[in-house]
Amino acid sequence: MNLEENKKNAIAFYKMAYEGNPRKAIEQYIGEQYIQHNPAVADGTKGFIDYFERMQEEYPEKTIEFVRCIAEDNLVALHTHQKWPGNDEYITMDFFRFDETGKICEHWDSIQQIPKDSANPNTMY
Repeated sequence: MNLEENKKNAIAFYKMAYEGNPRKAIEQYIGEQYIQHNPAVADGTKGFIDYFERMQEEYPEKTIEFVRCIAEDNLVALHTHQKWPGNDEYITMDFFRFDETGKICEHWDSIQQIPKDSANPNTMY
């Protein structure tokens, strides 16, 4: 496993899909299968493409910043800061599993909206 290559590919995959080109992201970075654990997205590559094409159509102004990227064994974790229309902000933790050929084959995530008020002065990213 090439951890640095996996990190680079996880970021490129997510950025490409998030910015409106999920088909190309699938072609370049997904292996023989793609298992999806986000309950809002259908399993497999078609569900992924449908979801991200819809998000691009509905929210073309959204942005993403990759705050952290950590790799171990065949897993890559991404910590992101997303900004959506209307100053709606989210923090995500995404986990990608890579197959033996270096392609992404599984995804989990957790998404939390950044609240207007916080009990501490620290950012969530």
